[in-house]
Amino acid sequence: MEYLRVTNENIDKEHICCAISNNNDIQVSSKKAWLQERFDEGLIFLKSVERGKCFIEYIPAENAWNPIVADDFMYINCLWVAGSFKGHGYSTDLLNACIEDSKIKGKKGVCILSSKKKKPFLADPKFLKYKGFTVCDEADNGIQLWCLSFDSNASLPKFKECAKHPHIDEMGYVLYYTCQCPFNAKYVPIVEEVAKEKGVQFKAIHLQSKEQAQSAPTPITTYALFYNGKYLTNEQMNDKRFLKLLAK
Repeated sequence: MEYLRVTNENIDKEHICCAISNNNDIQVSSKKAWLQERFDEGLIFLKSVERGKCFIEYIPAENAWNPIVADDFMYINCLWVAGSFKGHGYSTDLLNACIEDSKIKGKKGVCILSSKKKKPFLADPKFLKYKGFTVCDEADNGIQLWCLSFDSNASLPKFKECAKHPHIDEMGYVLYYTCQCPFNAKYVPIVEEVAKEKGVQFKAIHLQSKEQAQSAPTPITTYALFYNGKYLTNEQMNDKRFLKLLAK
């Protein structure tokens, strides 16, 4: 497999894997705009040259949009290999590229979010364990921070206190989200409209800066849905999924 790094110089003509469409699609435009603002902060987006979901996205942990403390570590936003790309070792290729780049840049290790059991849009814990990662912290909702340390003397990454116990005081449905995930640009407004039609209390909080994301009451900031103060899920909702949730 041949891989290509997306930069400000080629982003207009390259697909971004997680949302494959033209630049006029709101999902594509919002994600590309978010990426363009992160490249100067050290974000790397490496993908297959073939169209499809096969990419890794990572950034120095101090610039990650998550409430973590991981001094001199690299943070992996997303490692996603799906469809016909699965089963060919491409996940290993992409992870190894990240690890090698992190070592060259003098990082003490890499870290990534996962969970006790495989959850949608999170790294597979079995894969991480196989690659030598270990759990270095865990929030009350089972979301875990995994790391691969290059330095035995390095302080291991951890969640900030605001994220260790995911809970909020607001009632009804409250969604925290960012433009890191392109699907939000399309589906958050749809869910808001469904909630309005059904007379359901729903509030969407769009985290629009690194500082806001790093102070969020949830380890996952790309999509974190709460109900009556309790964390529910990180799985993106469309209208059908949200209606099914309301029916429970």
